[in-house]
Amino acid sequence: MYNSDTPLRAELPSSKQLLRSTILAAIAALALLIAVVLPAEYGIDPTGAGRVLRLTEMGDIKQQLAAEAAADAAASAPAALLPATGETGMATASAAELPVTAAVAAAPKEPTQAAAPKIAWRDEIPLILTPGEGTEIKLKMAQGAKAQYAWVVEGGEVNFDTHGDAPGKSISYEKGREVSSDAGVLEAAFTGNHGWYWRNRGQSNVKVILRTRGDYTEIKKMK
Repeated sequence: MYNSDTPLRAELPSSKQLLRSTILAAIAALALLIAVVLPAEYGIDPTGAGRVLRLTEMGDIKQQLAAEAAADAAASAPAALLPATGETGMATASAAELPVTAAVAAAPKEPTQAAAPKIAWRDEIPLILTPGEGTEIKLKMAQGAKAQYAWVVEGGEVNFDTHGDAPGKSISYEKGREVSSDAGVLEAAFTGNHGWYWRNRGQSNVKVILRTRGDYTEIKKMK
C-alpha cells in the first residue's frame, strides 16, 4: 500500500502567511456584513452599496413586517384573568354583607372616555389612482422643518415611498407595500422637496386622501 508523502516543513505555510490569510478573510467577512447582510436584513446601509444593489429596500420591508407581526401579537394577547375566589378556598362576603362604603367601592365604575381632540389640517388632497398608476405629492420644506401628515386609501391598498430630494441630494424615509394608511411627522433632512409617492398595484381604482399641516411653504403634485 502506498501512502502519500508527508509534506516538507518548507512546503507548509508560514505563521506570517497564515496570519495574513486570516486577516484577509476577516476583512472580507466584515465587508460582506456591512455591504450585504446589514442592508438586506435590517435596512442599515452605511456604505450605500445596499441601495445600489436594492438590498436596503428588502431590509426595510423585513423590519416593517417584523414590527407589524409584533404589534399583531401584542394586540391579540388575552388579558390576564383574575382567579375565582372558589378556586382559592377563601370565603368572600357578598355586596349586601359589606359595609356601605365597601359596597360602593366594590361596585364597577362606568368607563369614561376622553373625547379625542379633532386635528385641524392645513391641506387635504384627494387622489384617484387607476390600476398600475402612480402619483407624487411634495412639500417644500427647510432643513429641520416638521410636517404632520395622515393618509388613507379607500377601496384598496397601495405601495408607497416617503422620500425627499434637492439638487445633489436625495433620501428615502420609509417604504411599504400593500398599505391602506399611514400617519406621522415628516422632518426634512435638508432644504428641498419632501413627500410621498403612491402606486396602485391592485385591479381596481383606489382613492388616496392626504392630510397635512406644519412647517412647509408649498404643497404640490409632481408631474
